[in-house]
Amino acid sequence: MSTDDHNAAVPDAAPQGAAPPRDLPALGFTERFEALFAPLAPGGLIPGRVSRIDRGQPLVLTADGPLRAELAAHLRGVADAAIAVGDWVALARPEGHDLAIVEAVLPRTSVFTRKDPGDHAVEQVVVANVDTVFVVQSLAPRGPNLARLERELVLAWESGAQPVVLLTKPDLVDDPEALRAEAATVALGVDLHVVCPITGEGFDILAGYLGPGRTVAFFGASGVGKSTIVNRLVGTDVQETAEVRDADGKGRHTTVAREMFFIPGGGIVIDTPGMRALALWNAEEGIASAFPDVEELAGGCRFADCAHTVEPGCAVREAVEAGTLPARRLESYLALREELERLAVKQDARARADKHRSDKAFGRQVKNFYKQRER
Repeated sequence: MSTDDHNAAVPDAAPQGAAPPRDLPALGFTERFEALFAPLAPGGLIPGRVSRIDRGQPLVLTADGPLRAELAAHLRGVADAAIAVGDWVALARPEGHDLAIVEAVLPRTSVFTRKDPGDHAVEQVVVANVDTVFVVQSLAPRGPNLARLERELVLAWESGAQPVVLLTKPDLVDDPEALRAEAATVALGVDLHVVCPITGEGFDILAGYLGPGRTVAFFGASGVGKSTIVNRLVGTDVQETAEVRDADGKGRHTTVAREMFFIPGGGIVIDTPGMRALALWNAEEGIASAFPDVEELAGGCRFADCAHTVEPGCAVREAVEAGTLPARRLESYLALREELERLAVKQDARARADKHRSDKAFGRQVKNFYKQRER
């Protein structure tokens, strides 16, 4: 388990900060989720939303209050049923059982995923059912990391939520506006705000993304100030913060679990541990959305399947040569596309290996069957 995926000990109480509402619409239970849950209600199940997960056990918020739960046997080990913070679930409450049972996970409106930080071609679900993804980058000490910002935006767009870029620590740099303009060259088609928890700059704007039933999630590297923003929004120090190194602006992980917190007056925020690894997972649409400038130029290429490398009549390379598209922008686009292609090969190899194992297991079953018959 990687550091940024470590879970803290199981808490005895509900999440800190404002008390979780027991009104389901205030938790984000929209008419869509109500309709999805309706066929499950006659079985005596109740709806709830996962607020955090500790060692595989979700803490689920319901109209009756927070309940600790476990997955039903038919959901364990099923990849598509992997549960995440933000999920809406259907719970059973068996008499005499210490834990509620998650019997079903409702289809998601959005889901932020990445390739598992390990070497295997496995999807990791980070959070689900988020309305807005706040992609957080620090302006100090060296300004925004454009390559990482592009990658973060690809994943944010692919999630199905609305990406918003937040630039922090403007009080620690000489010209925050110039750095904001630099970030804007890659944050195309998204809102971009400079925020400072110390002075309160930008927090009136953030309020516009919140409200009863609305959910926002924070993503970014360690030390960019996610937890400090969350603490100010919630109105109390619900998340530990730590100083970053002056030399490289990097910080240690202080947030150890994905967790929901509640804003006074309405709204839900999900803080996440700083993620070093941001490998893509099935992000074709995310790349197209994060690189609208390249995609638009590609429409003018001579060949529909132009790879934008050596083909004649490539409108994208012509724009680079003319200076209307930064060369760095094309390099980043091509690198991300290549990463997806490598992932596809790994996924295919994994599928073949899984089938091979399945075939061998079936073969052993057949042999055992005939051995039994011969006896």
